[in-house]
Amino acid sequence: MPENIPATEADLPVPPPGEEAPAPVPLASPISSRERYRGLIWLVAAAFFMQALDSTIVNTAVPAMAEALNVTPLGMRTALTSYVLTLAVFIPASPWLCDRFGTRRIFAAAIATFTLGSLLCGIAQTLPQLVAARVLQGLGGAALMPVGRYVLVRSIEKRDFVRSMSTVATVGLMGSVLGPLLGGALAQYTSWRLIFLINVPVGIVGMWMNRRDMPDYRLDDPHAFDFIGFLLFAAASAMLLTASEVASGGGVQWPRIAAYGVLAIVFGCIYVWHSRRTAHPVADLSLLRVRSVWVSLAGNLFTRLGVSGMFLLLVLFLQVGCGWSPLMAGLMMVPQALGSITAKWVINRLLNRFGYRRLLFTNTLVVAVLLASFALLGKGSPMWLIAIMVYVYGGFMGMQYTAMNTLIYNDLDVKYASQASSMASTAQYLSMSFGIALASLLMEALLQGAAHDDYIPAFRWTVLLLGVVTATASWVFSRLQSDTSPRPARATT
Repeated sequence: MPENIPATEADLPVPPPGEEAPAPVPLASPISSRERYRGLIWLVAAAFFMQALDSTIVNTAVPAMAEALNVTPLGMRTALTSYVLTLAVFIPASPWLCDRFGTRRIFAAAIATFTLGSLLCGIAQTLPQLVAARVLQGLGGAALMPVGRYVLVRSIEKRDFVRSMSTVATVGLMGSVLGPLLGGALAQYTSWRLIFLINVPVGIVGMWMNRRDMPDYRLDDPHAFDFIGFLLFAAASAMLLTASEVASGGGVQWPRIAAYGVLAIVFGCIYVWHSRRTAHPVADLSLLRVRSVWVSLAGNLFTRLGVSGMFLLLVLFLQVGCGWSPLMAGLMMVPQALGSITAKWVINRLLNRFGYRRLLFTNTLVVAVLLASFALLGKGSPMWLIAIMVYVYGGFMGMQYTAMNTLIYNDLDVKYASQASSMASTAQYLSMSFGIALASLLMEALLQGAAHDDYIPAFRWTVLLLGVVTATASWVFSRLQSDTSPRPARATT
């Protein structure tokens, strides 16, 4: 059925001679892609919310879960890391799956798998059962973020893309903020099993929305899947993540870390060699020839190395060093979310005025200074001051994340969007893991004793060093072209 295209004045019928022409019908104002795909934006945002909630909600319930499953809290670490490992390993397969089976079917399968994994987590009776269910969750979650981003890139015009991604990121951010609070409340007042079971009704609604709002993009003749490349890429990613998890697990075991690191380098080098000899590699490294792509990925890496551990450090500082209750320490994350949400409403105008290069260069330095400024806090710092600092920090971090996450698509043709989305998601999880590991290692190295007061100077020196690491990302963003700014929609080639 043809689309209802508004008639132009030239399309109107010509009246017979002697009759007056009818008054021209006012042309309907064109509907923006953001309005046309409003349901799709909220579907992707809901998926991001569910995934972000699940990634953070478990942390505050670890003691209750460990007691119920008859293991030590430290033994629960496997249940936490298995989810992230699965995400990083299987994300690169999502572009081919979309090309082969279509975005609607893959996104529906991802929601269903994630929901089933959540149900199995909620009824798990042993730690191995919980780990297996978390892996199943990761299989579903591995497609949620990259497929959601890919569909938005295909559907939303570039002039509306930053605002649309801001909406999605804001909803996902609320999941990250509500996670620690909701996890603690459920574990304390009800049962830790509800932490996972609340995903079931959300997943059912998501399946209904997917059938109604998700477009179905696919290729008529998809290429063969690069299975060898997938195994090499997955092995390199898994070894890197395993090394970072071992490093941040306390009692650092340098031989194991070195072994995992060497294996990651070996698998990575073999993959680079393989990808150059494969027509359709699972991760197309040739995209790195585009300046905005490699700058986005490298800038993301160095930025997240510095900031990803901040949530963990601040909770340790407030709860252990200053003696705050877990609930109060969790509530202090709310101003960060409010600041990020506030900033996302102005990021589009700032990018249009200053461009990616000037905005990211300046904003990264501001983030580094704000991160280091937390070293001024002490045990007697008033709550209102900490809340203001967290709010301001959250605002600039909100701008940073949105700008970094949209930069990678700015100079790419839409046909490369799925590959770029996969690479961006994988790099994000890898760098987040490395950032948490780095923060933990620095905190452990700088901790001079086991007393609560010893955590305060360790926290101060750690955030100072992480501020320096974050500042190095500004040099990466300075490599952008001076005129790099959000581009209007353009035809594919």
